[in-house]
Amino acid sequence: MFLESCNFLLLLFFYITHIMKITKENDRLMVPSKVTVPFIEGDGVGREITPVCREVVNYAVAKAYRGERSIEWKEVLAGEKAFNATGCWLPEETLEAFREYLVGLKGPLTTPVGEGIRSLNVALRQTLDLYVCLRPVRWFRGIVSPVKAPETVNMVIFRENTEDIYAGIEWQQGTPEAQKFLQFLTEQMGVEKIRFPQTSSFGVKPVSIEGTERLVRAAVKYALKHQLPDVTLVHKGNIMKFTEGGFKNWGYALAKREFPEEIATGKIEIKDVIADAFLQNTLLHPEKYSVIATLNLNGDYISDQLAAMVGGIGIAPGANINYESGHAVFEATHGTAPNLAGKNTVNPSSLLLSSVMMLEYMGWNEAATLITHAMETTFVNGEATNDLARFMPDGKTLGTVQFGEKIIRLMN
Repeated sequence: MFLESCNFLLLLFFYITHIMKITKENDRLMVPSKVTVPFIEGDGVGREITPVCREVVNYAVAKAYRGERSIEWKEVLAGEKAFNATGCWLPEETLEAFREYLVGLKGPLTTPVGEGIRSLNVALRQTLDLYVCLRPVRWFRGIVSPVKAPETVNMVIFRENTEDIYAGIEWQQGTPEAQKFLQFLTEQMGVEKIRFPQTSSFGVKPVSIEGTERLVRAAVKYALKHQLPDVTLVHKGNIMKFTEGGFKNWGYALAKREFPEEIATGKIEIKDVIADAFLQNTLLHPEKYSVIATLNLNGDYISDQLAAMVGGIGIAPGANINYESGHAVFEATHGTAPNLAGKNTVNPSSLLLSSVMMLEYMGWNEAATLITHAMETTFVNGEATNDLARFMPDGKTLGTVQFGEKIIRLMN
């Protein structure tokens, strides 16, 4: 009898944990009403913004669905917390949790200095092949912006997340590896344009047809799904003709091959612009752009500039997604800010809006809308954390915790 009871409990546990997992079937995410989401608390200010974010999300889900849907948060370790507990910056158990549950949330992480892996964030993206860095940028009423018409800024950036500089292929000046690479370039490849060869470091920038095509495909599908008018390929192909220029050419070819009817009927326009001109154009005519597809380094510059135009990186959300496998990690786009940690002053909006993206990705749009409406109402009322409130006329500064509590009250 005892063994039968144990077996029943084990089967029940397996059944409950299995049905709480997001799966992907026939190109669709299957999200149960009670779902497990792994999360990394993060280092520095992550310890403050992540609990606030979870409370807001929990309330929004309960409010939107009257208790019929819920999230069970499963903490996994990375960064300083992981290192102190296990001696490892990024335990395999953490990677396995994100593999198993598909969708997760991540606070900001410290990158170890002088030891360990190059970047924990990059390691997560590379290991899970999260090839799209998705960065939507929009203005919220009440936020003070350095530009005259921030309401015209409304773009979604698809930044390639696994190639270009994120491949991390480089050799430091003065090392035997750098000397060997220099010798290969000069003696076997006939390169003569290195101005100071003996004191140069070297990096390799891989850009592939496959990497380009899957990014552009995801950008075009997103634009069509959300009825957005165009996808702009941003590149530096006038100088780097085979990498950045290849990205442009392969992107156009993919769009024409896979979306010919949509292009012919005007449902979508595919265009391109050189990166430096694009940065200027976004200040002069931001309304001309909706969805951006670009390589990694360009996307880094673009996403930060656009964030500044609508109030700063403190309210810039982000996600890293593999649209083919369904894996997605939603994260704060800022750093750990150790100088602000423990002071109840940091802005949780980046992680909150990333959580909104997560809810939308899961198809829980009603809960997502509750949060964004409450946040905008808070800003319109002149209430925000100090980084935003200090620029508002008669702005009222809220602490991190108080900001989250205000949003919850407004949702009620």
